[in-house]
Amino acid sequence: MTAEALAGGLTLLGAAAPACLFAAVGAPALANRPLGEGATGVLVHAAFGVALASLLAAGVALELAPEPRVPVDLGEWFHLGHYAFRLSLVADRLSLPFGAFAMALCGVVGSFSHRYLHREPGYNRFFTNLALFATGMALVVLGGSIELVFAGWELVGASSALLVAFFHERPLPVRNGLRTLAVYRVTDLGLVGAALLVHHALGSGTFDALFPGDPWPSGEAALTGGMATAVALLLCLSALGKCAQIPFSGWLPRAMEGPTPSSAIFYGALSVHAGAYLLLRAGPLLERAPLAEGALVAVGGLTALHATLVGRAQSDVKSALAYASLTQVGIILVEIGLGLRGIALLHILGHGSVRSLQFLRAPSLLHDLHRVESAVGGHLARTGLHLERWIPERLERRLYRLALERAHLDALLDAVVVAPWLGLFRRLDALERRWCRFVAGERGPAEAATLEGPRGGA
Repeated sequence: MTAEALAGGLTLLGAAAPACLFAAVGAPALANRPLGEGATGVLVHAAFGVALASLLAAGVALELAPEPRVPVDLGEWFHLGHYAFRLSLVADRLSLPFGAFAMALCGVVGSFSHRYLHREPGYNRFFTNLALFATGMALVVLGGSIELVFAGWELVGASSALLVAFFHERPLPVRNGLRTLAVYRVTDLGLVGAALLVHHALGSGTFDALFPGDPWPSGEAALTGGMATAVALLLCLSALGKCAQIPFSGWLPRAMEGPTPSSAIFYGALSVHAGAYLLLRAGPLLERAPLAEGALVAVGGLTALHATLVGRAQSDVKSALAYASLTQVGIILVEIGLGLRGIALLHILGHGSVRSLQFLRAPSLLHDLHRVESAVGGHLARTGLHLERWIPERLERRLYRLALERAHLDALLDAVVVAPWLGLFRRLDALERRWCRFVAGERGPAEAATLEGPRGGA
């Protein structure tokens, strides 16, 4: 067996392992016979262990192969007119490290959750959603076409929203889960639009057609001019929503309503970096679209500044960690906009690892702090940069109030986006009701005159 064939087979195994876990955990629950905690724990450790080992071995085989990019073609799924959907994966120096990183973190969080959620009523539901999320991440990272990436993108979004609303017996998590899902759905239109434009221009959505030439981090984009700018901006829109960048930052602190393990893996490590990974994959396309690169630098820098300010005013540790994650993701997007792809990839891997550990430690952090303070006989001294000394007092008060209100981003979206659409829907609903009453003959004189128009007569 050649090194290329070995790398391709191991990549396929790494992508299939979380999908098999989802089927193994979800199917018995669907039949109202959920697995016990012991069996679920064994399956979780086995699936993520196999996925991690496979992707690491695939990385070694890839380095021994003649080319540092191995496409894995699984054949055509369906054909409709000029459109053909092919199942394909890609193994290169971007997908394999990020895929191994994702499976390793899923395994760590799965092992932690096996104990943390012991005897929790939603134990099986959590691991079903975790397996669904891991399957989506595998498709996003290893997918060889923009359609397959979109399928994984949707699985990641659905599982994230379900875990935000994990404690569904309380109304607040359900509302926050719906808010998160709404932001995802709106910004996902960018990825749909990009896929349509790519197919219109190239007749194919595979990355081999979109990024021919040298493998990542080099390569060139097959699109140029206005088409390249349009596709790049649509991809940026979708990435900004998943990364919770301004003006979509409001859903991230709401997502802290979910269990701590899901906060660690979704909003500290993987889900919040999925948009950055998409932009890394589209790096050659961004080089052809300076407008998109400039937008990334501007939005990422503004988000980092916003998250730093708001994070300093948070009173709970999970929200503070969420805004700390947002700061780093904003800096990562600035790096991508400046063309520093290698640095951005290393930043993602390092930040995701550290932030996951911090989220997992969050439940016991305050307990440990109180123990240390009790041992030393007083409060620990606060260290760090005191930026307040350089800010005028009046401006400091205004910034503090703005930080407490989280820059009014949710209210801004409600006023600028949600309210106009709701108004339009209400008008259309009223028009439909009037038309239905008119057709059914249940109209009053004034309404009938309005709909029938003026009549002539003596």
